[in-house]
Amino acid sequence: MAERTAILNVVGLTPRLLGVNTPRLQQAAAAGGLIRVKPVLPAVTCTAQSTYLTGLPPAGHGAVANGWYDRELAEHHFWKQSNHLVHGEKLWEKCRRARPGFTCAKLFWWYNMYSTADWSITPRPMYPADGRKVFDVTSHPLSLRDEIKRDLGPFPFPAFWGPLAGIASSEWIARSARWIEEKHRPDLSLVYLPHLDYNLQRLGPDDPRLAEDGRAIDRVAGGLIDFYEQRGVRTVVVSEYGITAVRRSIALNRIFRAQGWLTIKDELGRELLDCGASRVFAIADHQIAHVYISEPALLPAVRALLEGTEGVANVLDADGKRHAGIDHPRAGDLVAVSAEDAWFTYYYWDDDAKAPDFARCVDIHRKYGYDPVELFVDPALRLPKLRIAAKLLRKALGFRMLMDVIPLDPSLVKGSHGACPADRAEWPVLIGTGSLDAPIAATAVHDRLLAACLG
Repeated sequence: MAERTAILNVVGLTPRLLGVNTPRLQQAAAAGGLIRVKPVLPAVTCTAQSTYLTGLPPAGHGAVANGWYDRELAEHHFWKQSNHLVHGEKLWEKCRRARPGFTCAKLFWWYNMYSTADWSITPRPMYPADGRKVFDVTSHPLSLRDEIKRDLGPFPFPAFWGPLAGIASSEWIARSARWIEEKHRPDLSLVYLPHLDYNLQRLGPDDPRLAEDGRAIDRVAGGLIDFYEQRGVRTVVVSEYGITAVRRSIALNRIFRAQGWLTIKDELGRELLDCGASRVFAIADHQIAHVYISEPALLPAVRALLEGTEGVANVLDADGKRHAGIDHPRAGDLVAVSAEDAWFTYYYWDDDAKAPDFARCVDIHRKYGYDPVELFVDPALRLPKLRIAAKLLRKALGFRMLMDVIPLDPSLVKGSHGACPADRAEWPVLIGTGSLDAPIAATAVHDRLLAACLG
């Protein structure tokens, strides 16, 4: 019988986290082998997944981060969904070419819309014209959306990202994987389990409360491993990055603003960054920042400023980007990489009273960078649960409301990723394709996954 495979993406899993709190994953590593993976640069969701699924570096597949700046549109883009953005032949396409009729289900991995996968489910809110945001998923084929929600109930979107992010989202995704397997028996199931990601960023990897997170994701992943084993499906476990402890943030756009390089627009008393009119600005993403420069003559000055900024460990110019495999047109003119104990925030305003209204909201598309502070409720708010309940009631009654409960304090964040940790115990893992003493490059994960899928 042809091999069938499930690849579980247990986000944030590292050799350090394998142990007493993750017995089922530890057992899988003992039985199937464990390989340390040197993370791709940047070690962030969209880049890592695209590298694993194509075997290409960012210069080849184009996912230079979770977001980037489009020079032609003069707009920034974060968390886009179209699979057409990822160049190169995908894992399931190679399998289909080698084994005609090969099928694939892609469950909550990113760039999950309009791909050639046979079945897919991905988070996709609806945005009616009245300004509401209605939580939902989308799927391929589209009929799958209503079928799975009828059987499993709605996807718990608040548990996927934001202050309420937790195990419920990974549990629902795991149930969706079982549902797809029982109804369609795909040759390959790609299953995204994000739970560890949340408190590793909120609390940091050294917090003892993470023991419960390890037990929770081990229960979910272990249940899937047992389920697939009973159905004769081989299981491989992979992670995208390791999260290291951080103690400081870097606001490059505030530094650029002090140099007079940013253009700021006043809109109804709030300040918005005008990327298209700015001479220099940064699109921040965890421990990496793409720096875009509209006037080439400024490049030496910008580089010198970055290299002199506390917390910036490395600055990649054209040669550096080429060496790192990130020299793609979407990349910044310079790419800044932070020290392990630091991360980049997108903040550009000097007065919190003038911050844009979306800064205090969970708004992953509009912000000029990834914002892990969205994992927190503002501790300065009085009676925050009552405040949130009142806003939800207003929404239920059909009124507009702004869920502005997110703080503007980057010091709350205790863990980040994107750079390559010095300690290999903090590197991502590949479980179930044999053991190797030496680590492998992120680009090499692809061939091992391909071999697992084709038997």
